Amino acid sequence: MLKKNDIIRLEINDITNLGFGVGRHEGQIVFVSDAISGDVIDSRIIKVNKSYAIGRVEKYIEKSPLRHDGRCDISACKSCAYKSISYEHELKLKEKTVREAFAHEGLREVAIAPAVPSPEVVGYRNKAQYPIAIGKDGNYVIGFYAPKSHRVTEARHCPLAPEIFGEILDTLATFFKKHSVSVYDEESGTGLLRHVYLRRGEISREVLLTLVINGDSIPCERELVRIMNERYPEIVGILLNTNTAATNVILGNGWRTLFGRDYIFDTLGGVRLKITAPSFYQVNRAAADMLYAKARELAAPKSSDTVLDLFCGAGSIGLSMADKCGELIGIEIIDSAVKCATENAAANDIKHAKFYTGDAKDTEKLLERAERELGRTIRPDVVILDPPRAGCDARLVSFAASLSPSRIVYISCNPTTLARDCRLFADLGYTPGTVTPFDLFPATGHVESVVCLKRQTRQLSSPAASEVAKQ
Repeated sequence: MLKKNDIIRLEINDITNLGFGVGRHEGQIVFVSDAISGDVIDSRIIKVNKSYAIGRVEKYIEKSPLRHDGRCDISACKSCAYKSISYEHELKLKEKTVREAFAHEGLREVAIAPAVPSPEVVGYRNKAQYPIAIGKDGNYVIGFYAPKSHRVTEARHCPLAPEIFGEILDTLATFFKKHSVSVYDEESGTGLLRHVYLRRGEISREVLLTLVINGDSIPCERELVRIMNERYPEIVGILLNTNTAATNVILGNGWRTLFGRDYIFDTLGGVRLKITAPSFYQVNRAAADMLYAKARELAAPKSSDTVLDLFCGAGSIGLSMADKCGELIGIEIIDSAVKCATENAAANDIKHAKFYTGDAKDTEKLLERAERELGRTIRPDVVILDPPRAGCDARLVSFAASLSPSRIVYISCNPTTLARDCRLFADLGYTPGTVTPFDLFPATGHVESVVCLKRQTRQLSSPAASEVAKQ
């Protein structure tokens, strides 16, 4: 039986999507940070549970041929699960993740395509949210949380973000130190600075800077605006977001514009988009462009079709196929995103699109409202789903199926909930086609996927389907 501080020899034969190498010692699973498939190591055990143990590398005996240590030189940051492996192997792991999720749901017959690589593997992120802390030396630490903790590791110049993000963070750190701006403490609820939130339009090159604070103002706001304007003409807006709640949620409800505007523009799927700070927008525009092209191919909208776009954000997916459909209806819970979607439709001369604010799980009520406004019944031919990581509410799955669209195109950032929801749809008469993973998040354990579910000619009846319908 393993004990804390034991040193054992391990052959690492797998890696998790959190970046832990997986080995076995006398039948017991051991998870080891900084180890990858193919490594042979001496590992010091730091924690023992009934079913597994956790270790750290004491010594590398043999390094894996899959290892690629040149992808990131920020050794203190452990946020990227796959930064130590080759990109080719990373793509295979992501395909495997999707395949295993569907197998776990009993959908082994569903075809999983090879993962589509990102056009760029560095500098691809157009959005980043950086927590702030004070280090032991008294300097500001701006980066990311270490895995499974709220300890901030320094990562201002993360290679996944554009260089300008790191430069802005350096300037902010100098400003914060000059004015001794306090940092939020989770235990006491005191202190001001919580996060720096940056967004950038890859095509427009516009940058939106948001400071998330535990209050309503920061010291020397005019000086901050002056400095940022002088050094970064790309910044079109500087915002304050107030979050005084004891929560892990990054953004609060209060917004104030210190300078410029509260949105940027970018182009995706052939559509120019206005994007506010809280609006959902894919973090990897170039890879998302390929993903949306695939979604459009799967949806195959015709001029007579009505497309229902759920979790529509600023309207990017639906608007990218609006030129082919007869009518587009979008639903999104964030009101500012709905306003952006409406403006985006008008700016792109798309007159047959309407967007509504509300929770996607309340789609039935929102469609009833739309029907009253339009004076007719709405029966979508195509439903687009792009939910958050938690996937779709069971009621939404049931209601979407009850609308009897011929095609449901499901985009997901979580293979586990995608497979679960495809299982529910299958029990309600919708057969999933080939699932195509897209790597929108190189170096991380995340993978995006898209699949089209088509209605069978005869609705199936099963215990699972009946149970979903009751929810």
